[in-house]
Amino acid sequence: MQFARAAWRFLVAIKDGMVLIAMLLFFGLLYSLLSAQPNSASIRDGAFLLDLNGVIVEEPAAPTFEDLLASNSDSPREYRLRDVVRAIDATVDDDRVKAIVLDLSRFIGGGQTSLTDVGEALDRARKAGKPVYAFANFFGDDGYQLAAHATEIWMDPMGGIIFAGPGGNRLYYKGLIDQLGVTANIYRVGTYKSAVEPYMRADQSPESREASEALYGVLWDSWLAEVKKARPQAVIQPFADDPAAFITAAGGDIASVAIRQKLVDKLADKTAFDRFVADKVGVDETPAPDSFKSINYDDYVAANPVETKGSPIGVITVAGEIIGGKSGTGKAASGRIAEQIYKALDEDEIRALVVRVDSPGGSAFASEEIRLALLQAKKKKLPIVISMGDVAASGGYWIAAAGDHIFAEPDTITGSIGVFAVLPSFEKALAKWGVTADGVQTTPLSGEPDFVGGFSEDLNLVLQSGVENSYRDFVTLVSEARGKTPAEVDTIGQGRVWDGGTARQLGLVDGFGGMTEALAEAAKRAGLEKGEYHAQYLDPKVGLSWFPFDGIPFVRQDSAPVTGVIGWAAQRQKAIVGQAMATAQGLLVREDVQALCLECGTGVHRNSQASAKWIDLLLAYSFSSAPR
Repeated sequence: MQFARAAWRFLVAIKDGMVLIAMLLFFGLLYSLLSAQPNSASIRDGAFLLDLNGVIVEEPAAPTFEDLLASNSDSPREYRLRDVVRAIDATVDDDRVKAIVLDLSRFIGGGQTSLTDVGEALDRARKAGKPVYAFANFFGDDGYQLAAHATEIWMDPMGGIIFAGPGGNRLYYKGLIDQLGVTANIYRVGTYKSAVEPYMRADQSPESREASEALYGVLWDSWLAEVKKARPQAVIQPFADDPAAFITAAGGDIASVAIRQKLVDKLADKTAFDRFVADKVGVDETPAPDSFKSINYDDYVAANPVETKGSPIGVITVAGEIIGGKSGTGKAASGRIAEQIYKALDEDEIRALVVRVDSPGGSAFASEEIRLALLQAKKKKLPIVISMGDVAASGGYWIAAAGDHIFAEPDTITGSIGVFAVLPSFEKALAKWGVTADGVQTTPLSGEPDFVGGFSEDLNLVLQSGVENSYRDFVTLVSEARGKTPAEVDTIGQGRVWDGGTARQLGLVDGFGGMTEALAEAAKRAGLEKGEYHAQYLDPKVGLSWFPFDGIPFVRQDSAPVTGVIGWAAQRQKAIVGQAMATAQGLLVREDVQALCLECGTGVHRNSQASAKWIDLLLAYSFSSAPR
C-alpha cells in the first residue's frame, strides 16, 4: 500500500510538472508574439534605422516555436526584400525621416540582384534629399555593395575591408566516398550538370570550370560597375586585384588602405558615428548621450503597407528549393504553391498573375505540379508574367517556362536545363564488416534497390532511362514555350547556367526588369492603365501546430508523395534499410528462442520508421530526381 501511495505521488508530480511546462511554454509564446508585434504608432522624427542583422531574402522561412521563444535582437534574421525596398521608398515623401542609417556590422548578405534593388531604392531616397549614412566594423562584398550608395561611409579604425568576388572552391567527396566504400549511383543528362560532380570526381570538370568562369566573370564585372557608379571616387579594382600588396605596404593597417583608396570617408568607432548622426537628426531621449533619434524598421514597415488601390494583380512567390508537399515558407513546396494558384483562380477580381521565382530548382515532379497549375490559369485567360530574382535555374526555369513573358535582371542566374539523380549503395562498405546479400528474385527488380549487394544493371538502366525521359520533357516544354526546336534548346541546355544578359540573347528570357516592370507588363496584358492596379501578394498563412507528440510546437510540415521511379527507388531504399535495422535491433534485444519469419516482409512495416531515422544523415548527399 505504501508503494502504491508513493507511485501515485510520483505520477501526480509528473502531471503537475507537465502542466507547469505547458503553461510556461504557452506564456512564453504569448509574450514572444506580443513583443514581436510592430508598433506603427511609435514612429517619430529621426533617422530610419536599417540595422541589418542577418540576410536579405525573397521570402523568409516560416518561424518555428523555438524561434519565437529564443527571439532576441542579437539573433540573425531574414529580411524580406520587398519590405526593405518598400520601406526605403516610403521615406522619400515622409518628412519625419531626416536620414537613413545603414548599420552593416552584422549584415550577412544577400543575392547580388536583391542588393542591387536595395541600392537603387537608396539612390531614390538620396535623390529625394534623404542623406544615407553607412557604418560597419568590417565590409565585405555584400555590405559594401549597399554602403556604396550611401552619402558617407564610416568604418571602425580597427576593422577592415576585403573584396573577394564571386567564386571559390567547393568540396569534392569522391575520395571520401571511396574510402568509406560507398557507391554513388549517378544518373544525369547534361554535360554541364555539375551538381553531381562532388560525388563522382575529385576535382572540377573542364565543362563546369568553363561555365563557372563565364558566369562569375559577368557577376564580378557587374558588381564593379554598380559600385563604381554609386561611388565614383572609390579606387576598387587595384585593391581587389592585389590586396596582399596594398595591405602589406600599409603594415597590415587595412583601415588606412580604405581611406587612401577612398573606399570609406571616415574612420571612427560606433559611438562617434552615433554622435555624428545625432547631430544631424537629434539626440535620443535615453540615458545614452551618443544615441540618435531613430525609427524602428519593423514599425516603419507596418506603417507603410502595400497599396491596395485599383484592381489586384496576384503575386505568387516561388522561393527556395522546390520540393513536394505543403511545407511552410523557406522552401518552395509545390502543393502549397499550387493551392495558392488555384485559390487565385477562384477570385474573380484578380486580373493577372506575376510569379516571382527565386529558386535554384529541385524536384522535377514538384516543378511540374506548379507549372500545371499555372497552365490552368492560362486556360482561364489570366495573363502570367514571370519575374526572376537572384536565381531562377533548372526547376525554377521549368516553372518560368509557363509564363507569357519572362523578366530577368542582368545578374540573374538562370538556365541549367538538365536533370540528375544520385542514390547511394553500401555494398563495399558493408562487405568490409562481413555483411553480404543473397536471396531469390521473381523479377529483375525484386529487392531493388539493393543497398547491400549493389544496384543491378536492370535497375541502373531503368533509372537512367527515367532521368533521360525527364530531360526530354524539360527540353520539350521549353521549346514549345520559347518557340525553339528541341535541338536548339538542347544546345543551350545540357545543364549549363547563364547570366540574365546572356539568357536574354539566347531567347530564354524576354526582357530586363524586376517586380515593377513585371507588374506593369501584367497590367498591360490585363488591359489596366498605370495607377489602376496593385500587387496582391498571395502569401501563405503561417500556423503553428500545437503540442505534437514528438516534440514541442513547430511549423507544420507535410510529407511529400512518391513522384516517379527515382522517388520510388529512394523510398524503397530507405524502407529496406529501416526494416533491416529494425530486424537486427529486434534480434539483439530478444533473449529467448525466436519463432520469427524473416522472409515475411511483404506487408507494411509499421515500426521501421523510427529505426530508419539514422539513414537521413547517411543519405544527406542523396538527391531525388531534381533539375538543378
